[in-house]
Amino acid sequence: MNIFRMSSVEMTPQDRLDSEARDWLLLLTSGRATVADAQALRQWCAQSPEHARAFEQSKVLWQQLQPAAQQLQAPRHLGRRAFLGAAIAASAAFFLVRATVPGGFSGLGADYVTQVGEQRRVDLADGVSLELNTQTRINRGDGDRYLELLSGEVEVRTSAQTPLKVRAGTGWLSATEARFNLRNTDRNVCLTCLEGMLEADVLGRRILVGPGRQLIWNAERVGTPQAVDTATVIAWRQQILVFNDATLSSVIDEINRYRPGMLLLLNSELGKRKVQARFSLDQLAGVALLIRDAYGVKCTELPGGVVVLS
Repeated sequence: MNIFRMSSVEMTPQDRLDSEARDWLLLLTSGRATVADAQALRQWCAQSPEHARAFEQSKVLWQQLQPAAQQLQAPRHLGRRAFLGAAIAASAAFFLVRATVPGGFSGLGADYVTQVGEQRRVDLADGVSLELNTQTRINRGDGDRYLELLSGEVEVRTSAQTPLKVRAGTGWLSATEARFNLRNTDRNVCLTCLEGMLEADVLGRRILVGPGRQLIWNAERVGTPQAVDTATVIAWRQQILVFNDATLSSVIDEINRYRPGMLLLLNSELGKRKVQARFSLDQLAGVALLIRDAYGVKCTELPGGVVVLS
């Protein structure tokens, strides 16, 4: 990951930890980091106190780069050349990455795209309308009766008798006169039927999903339809996020879909705390301070809207 890394012959175990910590920090501030990356970083920091300390020291070092070009004296274990190289690479990433489409450059080919925090409506032919949530990518097949949700979340309404076919992950669903919410994030697909009847075809199984029922699947397994509070599922349509008995870690992961940058919670025990919360989307800019005040965590602000909570 780090092109400025010292050779393996020269690296001590501590050097290797420091180098990996800088790599994580570069990724985190590049604008390309995903929720999965944040989860992986939490796991990396939890491996040992030395891992956590290396990342903490990397944050402190990064904050001293104001600006990087003026920071000529690097710590001996890092080396000035590597230090400046990492700073330049991260600065370039900060300005050039977090493209204007979700998922970076991979989202450029999608037919319908929303950016971070953006919601938009798309009206297709034959009575099909789409309400796209934040960071969503959708491709259209031949005609308007075939869609693929590549990532993100969408509410779909179809009023035609001709079936609408939608692919998400490893599954397909078919709907005629129906309304449903479909979400494809972190390799998991969540289908919620709001009106009408849906037929899902996942991993060789055909499953009927009626109003007020939700079906979840991924590449390995598919569940069974469960009753769900649909008002909570589609609260995003009213610019609101609702969390009922959710872990703080999952709350932060969801918030990260809506705000530029990233909140990163490194306290794994705190992340397991259950939360009852309701946020309007216009509150999310200051949500890190709300979490700090509620749980007494330390907030460290980094470039690119990244806030580390520890």
